[in-house]
Amino acid sequence: MLPNIIDSDSYLKNNVTYLLSENVYVINNATLAIQEGTIIRCDAKNAASLVITKGSKLIAKDSKESPIVFTSNKPQKSRKAGDWGGIIIAGSGTINSSFASKIIEGNFLPQYSSYGGVQKNELTTMMSYVRIEFAGKKINQFKEFNGLSLYALGNNSIINNIMISYSADDSFECYGGTVNMSNLISYKAKDDDYDFTMGYNGKLNNIIAVRHPYVSDISGSYVIETDGYDTKERLVDLELLSNIRIKNATLINLSNQSNYRYTMAAISSKKLAKLNLIDMRISGFANVVKFDKTYQSYSDLQKYFSLENSVFNVHSKLVLTQYSTTINTSELLKYNMYTNHFKSAGDLFTDPFDKKNQYLH
Repeated sequence: MLPNIIDSDSYLKNNVTYLLSENVYVINNATLAIQEGTIIRCDAKNAASLVITKGSKLIAKDSKESPIVFTSNKPQKSRKAGDWGGIIIAGSGTINSSFASKIIEGNFLPQYSSYGGVQKNELTTMMSYVRIEFAGKKINQFKEFNGLSLYALGNNSIINNIMISYSADDSFECYGGTVNMSNLISYKAKDDDYDFTMGYNGKLNNIIAVRHPYVSDISGSYVIETDGYDTKERLVDLELLSNIRIKNATLINLSNQSNYRYTMAAISSKKLAKLNLIDMRISGFANVVKFDKTYQSYSDLQKYFSLENSVFNVHSKLVLTQYSTTINTSELLKYNMYTNHFKSAGDLFTDPFDKKNQYLH
């Protein structure tokens, strides 16, 4: 069993299966290193989370052949979303807040809960080839943990080749910071797959999300959800709005002709978040993107959102806005291809060179 406090450099070996029970804090600027192929089973009875506190580090660089796995300690066929908490990493990067630092979400010890600062180039973690399964345990009636929560990580941190499956809340959530990420998979998250807030400013490349129309949070769930700033605070700095650039992404809802009406938009953009998307494949949703009331005109949409060189397949209005306008918002998506009629992901992506399936404009 892992100790609940790790206050010196530690190394987990792959010839041992570890139990993570209750909250495990890496403190005192210590580094937790994990050997490739290591399995960490996380206690479903005692809310288990791994917390890398501000100043400490997580080094989990592995290989495709021998990934590190964080999973439930329940028997294999009885595991479910929300069995354990998740992985929380607190850095010293920038956040869009009136406070120099803030407190991470959850019921954690306050002395180990701060994040944020001015170190855009800080290195808090190096994670490659890691699987996180069945995380997202409920904190209270309104909030669960995420599979992987990244708080103010700088752009020298490394996050790539990560798969998160069956999270009861978000798979990935970034609270500020400037870390770039690549080769990410989110599989059947209950809430959002990729969530950005607190002025996150970074790039994602080669990401995948697979959703199901019957799996969603009561408040509504999206593949990509963005907030330019924290909804609990006033707008602090227009220069620090969340600014997300994503290239080469596949966003799939496994809807078909019998259940597609249960789907929502693929993307939700709020609080003047900036989104630049290129080379996207979006299939099985009701809409491509939904904007909140902070986007007050078509010029706002053009300023804060772009989608180019992409393919999308939706069954309702392409763009949803909160302002009244007679402008055809589909103009926002004119540099893309789309299907004539709604098609299931299986029909759209199976045998793409079959001319019978080529309904793209």
